[in-house]
Amino acid sequence: MGQGQADLAIQALRECAKEGEWLCLKNLHLVISWLPVLEKELNTLQPNPKFRLWLTTEVHPKFTPILLQSSLKITYEAPPGLKKNLMRTYESWTPDQISKKSLQTRAQALFSLAWFHAVCQERRNYIPQGWTKFYEFSLSDLRAAYDIIDRLFEGGRDFQWDFVHGLLENAIYGGRVDNYFDLRVLRSYLEQFFNSQAVGLSQMRSNKFTPFPASVSLPNSCSIMDYRNVIESLPEDDKPAFFGLPANIARSSQRMISTQVISQLRILSRSVTAGCKFDRELWSNELSPVLNLWKKLNQNSNLIHQKVSPPTEQHKSPILSFIILEQFNAIQLLQSVHQSLAALSKVIRGTSLLTSDVQKLASALLDQKCPQAWQSKWEGPEDPLQYLRGLVARTVAIQNWVEKSEKQALLSDNLDLSELFHPDTFLNALRQETAREMNCSMDNLKFVASWKGKIRDAKLQVKISGLQLEGCSFDGNSLSENQHDSPSVSVVPSCYMAWISQVLNVCIKYVLCKMPLRNGVPINGQTHKRKHALFLQDFLCLTIKSEKAG
Repeated sequence: MGQGQADLAIQALRECAKEGEWLCLKNLHLVISWLPVLEKELNTLQPNPKFRLWLTTEVHPKFTPILLQSSLKITYEAPPGLKKNLMRTYESWTPDQISKKSLQTRAQALFSLAWFHAVCQERRNYIPQGWTKFYEFSLSDLRAAYDIIDRLFEGGRDFQWDFVHGLLENAIYGGRVDNYFDLRVLRSYLEQFFNSQAVGLSQMRSNKFTPFPASVSLPNSCSIMDYRNVIESLPEDDKPAFFGLPANIARSSQRMISTQVISQLRILSRSVTAGCKFDRELWSNELSPVLNLWKKLNQNSNLIHQKVSPPTEQHKSPILSFIILEQFNAIQLLQSVHQSLAALSKVIRGTSLLTSDVQKLASALLDQKCPQAWQSKWEGPEDPLQYLRGLVARTVAIQNWVEKSEKQALLSDNLDLSELFHPDTFLNALRQETAREMNCSMDNLKFVASWKGKIRDAKLQVKISGLQLEGCSFDGNSLSENQHDSPSVSVVPSCYMAWISQVLNVCIKYVLCKMPLRNGVPINGQTHKRKHALFLQDFLCLTIKSEKAG
């Protein structure tokens, strides 16, 4: 279904019901709007007793419940794991498909395709560390990729891997990916699995070029059984190295799964009709943790009644204007949350009437979800309790930022970007103020960071703390791979960040490239060049390149 075959499906349904045959309609989730027509047709049928109708669909929130309830349901979930995935692929392929043209390089290329397809699918088990979201890599992608490789081996012409990379990245697998960083991962996989060294199209192939685990050696054969034997030798449990992920990725994955399970259990423990109608006793019991937490967080604070003004023209400093605007938005959000929770509290106490806004707020909180009215003003944690804690903590912290900024002592202090609602905007404000200090265009500035100490010749710089790193460890000098028992998140040392002129950076690199050096020191003895070399060595400690600040 899903390809304009609705009329043919109805015709086949009538014929099979009359003749007593079996009919299978696949992928009904693609024709949700057509399902009422199918229901109407089923109600008017007088089928032969031998008639059977099979329906297949993926999970869809708008699938017709009546059709679902009137059916005998069978749920199928493919067993997880790279090995099981590869076995399903080779069970769907026939021996003739593998041994076609009797080219062992073609058979090896198909094994690389099967491995690539399995890695793309099984990497979804590590969201958001693997992929940032769930991508619908399906059997149709595998079939299309198979056709591409099959056609490229026709005629005995030279095999062009760039052609495979382009089609798989831009038309097939990459057509489903809408995140730039996920696309970089996909591109890396394509370059890793589809090249002359990986599939043996070059005489230079050796173990150091193979993208597969050390236990996997591609057979020089066109027999499908040889490749199945290779798959059978794989371990049942996937290793992070199969996906290019850190050794401790399982800890992060288990933590994410545990959080989701706890959240789902909380939802199941609540009444289904709790958010549909007003029940004073139920609402009081279920929502009291949220209301009590909010009261506790603001017990000794005057933020609820504080009046602030947005930045004006007298705030000439971009950083000060940003901090005051951040404070203004934080107070506005905090007071808006307070008003909504106060209205909810009055409804529960019976001193106010129930409104549609209060109904939406209560429904979201009863489902352990952060209300959309709050998220539209600040995309914080999805858990309501964590959202309230984060809101108050950041609002209090911004008060200190304002005081330091007014005293012009902000940039000399150790800053934690997690205390801001919009840390990327702060770095943009630093960029704008640096451009004013240097009297140059913002486009001529380059963002750099240093863990060695202060950045020389930087007009403005900040020392940032509280940074955390996932996937590896960093001690300020070098990166090191995580072990299986390493913590999922490690703390990064404080670093200095600044915007510097790109012209200055290019000139320094040009001087270093032109001068003859031995052990980092000019051999011609010229003092000014030696000075530039030592300056460059200390200055360009580490450059962080980013498409946007932050």
